Amino acid sequence: MNRGVSARESTALRTGRAARTGQYLALLAYLVFLAFPFVWLISTAFKPARELGSLHPTWIPENPTLDNFRQAFDEQPLLQAAGNSLVAAVSAALIAVVIATPMAYVMARHRGRLATAATGWVVVSQAFPFVLVIIPLFLILKNLHLINTLWGLILVYVVWSLPFALWMLAGYVRAVPTELEEAAAVDGAGRVRTLVSVVAPLLAPGIVATALFAFITAWNEFFFALVLLKTPEKQTLPVVLTHFLGAEGVADLGPLAAAAFLATLPSLVLFAFIQRRITGGMTAGAVKH
Repeated sequence: MNRGVSARESTALRTGRAARTGQYLALLAYLVFLAFPFVWLISTAFKPARELGSLHPTWIPENPTLDNFRQAFDEQPLLQAAGNSLVAAVSAALIAVVIATPMAYVMARHRGRLATAATGWVVVSQAFPFVLVIIPLFLILKNLHLINTLWGLILVYVVWSLPFALWMLAGYVRAVPTELEEAAAVDGAGRVRTLVSVVAPLLAPGIVATALFAFITAWNEFFFALVLLKTPEKQTLPVVLTHFLGAEGVADLGPLAAAAFLATLPSLVLFAFIQRRITGGMTAGAVKH
């Protein structure tokens, strides 16, 4: 009897190890798949023109150079475009979080028509492709005199990221115990004070994650910025990157790779900096709970 149990346990242990090994291998393959474009981008950014035209490309540049970066800054106003992108992304992230937090609280705590309508709005809004909404959106912004303005673009980014932000924050609100709100109500706190003093501190990880999502979405967005911004001085970084393409679609590969590499750095640095805050906030929330 004991031998049979031991054999079954040994078989289950081997099966579990094999399953974990398969999971790790699949995760490693996925990470390699994701990292390949970025690694190749970095390699291209530091290659001289002779190596870029070689029939036998290499992973590591044989003669690394910074000429592509100098040329990129000389040809296009990258700093100005990065400033426009930064203003649009930060503003959109902050406004979306400020609006979504109380809306998510209502949607999570009050079951009814409002919550159902909000959930339906989240699902439907994510199903519409950009091309279907750009014409009515353009006409609305034109009537508001917001075409070719950063504020018009920020408004679009807020509206576009708000449904997902609302859905994301609602999940964090549902994880907050209602007993804490009931205790605050017993102490005489109203809904607004409860949200600000009790719920919001526990939502800090969710708020940071939502703001990060909204920031990255706005920072990388291209289509709306291309259509709504016409003045070169107001264009964002993704739009300016297209200027490295020639009239016949031939890319100035070295400067384009250098500029694209610089454009990806803020998102990577921001995520690396904030992920510790997210983990720390989750730990603090657990202690309070």
